[in-house]
Amino acid sequence: MHKIYLSYNNIVSSYGFNSAAAVNKIKDEITSLKLVNNKALMPESFYSSLVDKEKLEEEFMSLNSKNAHTTLEKMMILSLSKVISASKIKITERSGLIISTTKGNIDVLEINSTHNEGKVYLSELGKAVQTHFGFLKEPLVLSNACVSGVLATSIAKRLIKQDLFDSVFIVSGDLVTKFTVSGFNSFQALSNEPCKPYSKHRTGINIGEVAASILVTKDISNLAPEAVEILGDGTANDANHISGPSRTGEGLVRSVNSALKEANILASEIDYISAHGTATIFNDEMEAIAFNRLQMNKTPLNSLKGYFGHTLGASGLLETIIGMHSMHKNTLFASLGFDEIGVSKTINIIKSTAAKNLTIFLKTASGFGGCNTAAIFKKVKH
Repeated sequence: MHKIYLSYNNIVSSYGFNSAAAVNKIKDEITSLKLVNNKALMPESFYSSLVDKEKLEEEFMSLNSKNAHTTLEKMMILSLSKVISASKIKITERSGLIISTTKGNIDVLEINSTHNEGKVYLSELGKAVQTHFGFLKEPLVLSNACVSGVLATSIAKRLIKQDLFDSVFIVSGDLVTKFTVSGFNSFQALSNEPCKPYSKHRTGINIGEVAASILVTKDISNLAPEAVEILGDGTANDANHISGPSRTGEGLVRSVNSALKEANILASEIDYISAHGTATIFNDEMEAIAFNRLQMNKTPLNSLKGYFGHTLGASGLLETIIGMHSMHKNTLFASLGFDEIGVSKTINIIKSTAAKNLTIFLKTASGFGGCNTAAIFKKVKH
């Protein structure tokens, strides 16, 4: 059976338009969260991470697209174009495409939108990306709340193992819109300061926007320096509540155990955990309980939400990519915003960026509807 790899990748974010721009800032513990005062999004000011739309337009112009695209489509196409170019893969019937997002082009429903409301359908987002690059097979559009990004990597792995494709390109993205901001605000979950995952003084989440892309492939001949092998993955639903996780962490425990079983490794072999860490009371507590049940309470752990905010359906892929670069650099990135432990169980929060030899990391994600996904990745020795 072929080994499956995550290889070339790209991040379009407020840090810039490539992965290195984000990784370098994270290594220096610099957040991209800023105070936003935009009455069109929300009456009160809020912290967020927003892509520079003027620079996005400039970058997108270089692609010479003949079609009209939404902001999210531009972000996704720009991100994926750099991955396809770096991979040197010619798009054929053996090339797959996965789009992961929670809300897609939800902004076309806003009053000032110049786009047809029909673009709100996720299938239309998939068609726009497919058409631009000329993918021959219909894209798979994945929308499973906030596990979508990391779940996409496990689905890509399965598609390749089933010999449906040789390579699968994934592009994930979500925007900060009136819909998403007002939605989380209605839960009283938005923080009026930069978020502090797992901290005693945390006051909620920040919402951010990115587009992230990656190549999943069985071809070992042309891998990126930061490439990793997918050792195992698992998904479980705790069926607890539409927006609240299981208090026992049951779904997360089951998904991690499933990933460990497929990877055929012990929990003690995980070098670090890239956790979900939204900085909400229920999520952070649930994760702390779950990692203690898994006997991973001493494993170094971080949340990247203090850098980007919560980027919804893109967060899992975004954070997987940062994890790949973390392993390549043998560097543990600080869990930004953490001060004093604010969960009932002890977990090993990475308080400052530090050098460490890394081989295997675990990425977890949890989302609305009780979904939980875990994936285990191993560094590729070139």
